[in-house]
Amino acid sequence: METSQGTVEPAQSAGQPPHPSASQGIPPSSALPPSKGSRSPLVLVVVAFVVALMLYFGYHKARRSGAGSVPRLTQSTVAPDFSLESLDGTTLRLSDLRGKAVLLNFWATWCGPCKIEMPWFVDLQKQYGSQGLQIVGVAMDDASKEDIGKFAKDMGVNYPILIGKESVGDQYGGVPALPETFLISRDGKIVDKIIGLRGKADIEEAVKKALDTQAAKSQASVDKERENGPVPK
Repeated sequence: METSQGTVEPAQSAGQPPHPSASQGIPPSSALPPSKGSRSPLVLVVVAFVVALMLYFGYHKARRSGAGSVPRLTQSTVAPDFSLESLDGTTLRLSDLRGKAVLLNFWATWCGPCKIEMPWFVDLQKQYGSQGLQIVGVAMDDASKEDIGKFAKDMGVNYPILIGKESVGDQYGGVPALPETFLISRDGKIVDKIIGLRGKADIEEAVKKALDTQAAKSQASVDKERENGPVPK
């Protein structure tokens, strides 16, 4: 399976404290040596920052270690099944969409490239929905359900939006960058994977590939029957 990579939004990390400018210093003529007590709060802040940084990187290292145990998703791999709550309160199970071609998009409200491609997904759902396409968005950020719903409404989203969980992201390789999109054929197998932002035309070609998978298999069966004769009942 080919994996294409485009513009991505990396995971947010803890920031570093700004460096004070030299212009903010006290003139040497009036400078006094800092007392021991005046340094203590700064020391505590630095220590707290270092501890928080260690916890942050330790947490993400543990996540990567856990994701490493997940089987690598390749072409013809059956898409991992999951159940997630949608914005309207219902539960959607991926396997319930078997028979449809699915565009599974992991995104977040803070992801710039995600905002660019979402209107494209709206157009693709309108154009190919009658042919069996079902787009599903999985929100992978910490925004509230209400904020996610408002964002989706403002974007004119016409497909289900699910509230994501890290466990589901780990099933799909950890989703290290957003957006990340999987194209799933009608028989539930992954046929393409897109990391980052690609052009609408490229995404549309991937959609056609997912839609045509079952048709291609049916044609292959017809050709085989013509070559070998009908299978006795």
